[in-house]
Amino acid sequence: MLRYVVQRVLLMIPTMIVISIIVFVIIQLPPGDYLESYIAELQAQGESVDPQKIAFLREHYGLDKSLVEQYLRWAGGMLVGDFGYSFEFNMPVNKVVGDRMFLTIIVSVVTIVFTWIVAFPIGIYSATHQYSWGDYGLSFLGFLGIAIPNFMLALVMLYLANVFFGTSIGGLMAPEYIDQPWSWGKVLSILEHSWVPVVVIGLSGTAGMIRRLRANLLDELQKQYVVTARAKGLPPRKVLYKYPLRMALNFFISDIGSLLPSIISGAEITAVVLSLPTTGPMLLSALRSQDMYLAGSFLMFLALLTVVGVLISDLALVALDPRIRLSGGVAR
Repeated sequence: MLRYVVQRVLLMIPTMIVISIIVFVIIQLPPGDYLESYIAELQAQGESVDPQKIAFLREHYGLDKSLVEQYLRWAGGMLVGDFGYSFEFNMPVNKVVGDRMFLTIIVSVVTIVFTWIVAFPIGIYSATHQYSWGDYGLSFLGFLGIAIPNFMLALVMLYLANVFFGTSIGGLMAPEYIDQPWSWGKVLSILEHSWVPVVVIGLSGTAGMIRRLRANLLDELQKQYVVTARAKGLPPRKVLYKYPLRMALNFFISDIGSLLPSIISGAEITAVVLSLPTTGPMLLSALRSQDMYLAGSFLMFLALLTVVGVLISDLALVALDPRIRLSGGVAR
């Protein structure tokens, strides 16, 4: 086990290097850079541009260097915890991301818990009551959840929250608590506003998870070891939870690789519609404005979480399913 973990950790190093090169190249593909976009915006507004100031900023941030030198400066800075300076927000990347990370984690973690609490019992019920009226009804609701776009559901939920509950439209807190220190009033305001994005983001994930859990569990329930267990007279609940449900959860564990970065990135489009102060809209804005340090550093953080999440899911699958081995070959 230890040898396998060490090998995987060492493999992460070239993986992250390749990802960093790809991220940097993609961000640099559009013509120009942030300063050129900034100059064009000022000229469109009829404002004058000081060439000396632009030249100073270009030199100060290394934008006058070659692409190779810019990449080495950016990658080398990340190794020592310096993620660069955000041109758009006029502050270090660490501070820009840190201000939004906490709220993003709150929304994402609550959404994941909501998704699992709803999906698990419904998926188990649908699989154990196949072709019943309850199965048909829950499957229909699941298809609706998959079919309805999140942004459309977000608009509907915003209207319902405002009309029936008096919750202000958009944001994660009331306007008077923005940029204010933490207090019980601010926490209660976040709880009041957070249920809308949790329901909107969670419904689509819940619908898909229900369908996958139902399909996997139905497949396990039809296997020979389950038929044998039933023939021996084991209680139905014990037959269900001992092995079939455990084997059907493999895809939940394998999803950890995508689950970790989703906690940090959040649902970008839904966050834009709901005006959430999370990291999703920040990333979209940074990509549009070619704020290379902010966009690149945040994408690298998501890539690191993905690589770590895949490793965690592989180790968890071995603990969950005795048929899976870390090394090749047939288990005996």
